[in-house]
Amino acid sequence: MTRPRGNPGRRRGSERRMDELIEAAKAVLNNAYAPYSKFKVAAAVKTRSGKVYTGVNVENASYGLTVCAERVAVFKAVSEGDRDIEVVAVYVDADEPVAPCGACRQVIAEFNPNALVVMAGRNKVKTARLSELLPMAFTGERLR
Repeated sequence: MTRPRGNPGRRRGSERRMDELIEAAKAVLNNAYAPYSKFKVAAAVKTRSGKVYTGVNVENASYGLTVCAERVAVFKAVSEGDRDIEVVAVYVDADEPVAPCGACRQVIAEFNPNALVVMAGRNKVKTARLSELLPMAFTGERLR
C-alpha cells in the first residue's frame, strides 16, 4: 500500500499508529552515524507489548561492519527480552521511502515472518508484510 505523507483529514487508528512509529523513527534520525554514505536511516520497532524501540544506521570505515537501523532497533528489543515484533517502521530523509535490505529482512523474519513493514520518506509511505518482501524466508523451522 502507498499513501502520501501529511494527508489532511481524519486518520484511522491504524494509520495514526503507523504515523506515531514513523515519528519515533524520525525523532532519532540525527543520531545516525553515516559519515561515508551520508544516507541516514532510522527505524522504530513496535512489539506486542506495545513498547517501541528505535535504531539508526551506524557506519564503519570497514564497510562490512556497518549496521542498519532496522537491525539496531530489533536487537534493542530482543536485548530487553521483547521478541514479539509486530511492526517495523523505516524512515529516510528522502522523497521516496526505502525497503529494508536483505540482511534486515532476514533478522526481522527470525522474530515475525509476517511483520508489517512501514517504509516512509518525506513525501510517501509504503507498507508491506515481511512475507511479501522476503518470500520463502529461511527460518528456524527449516532447521528442525
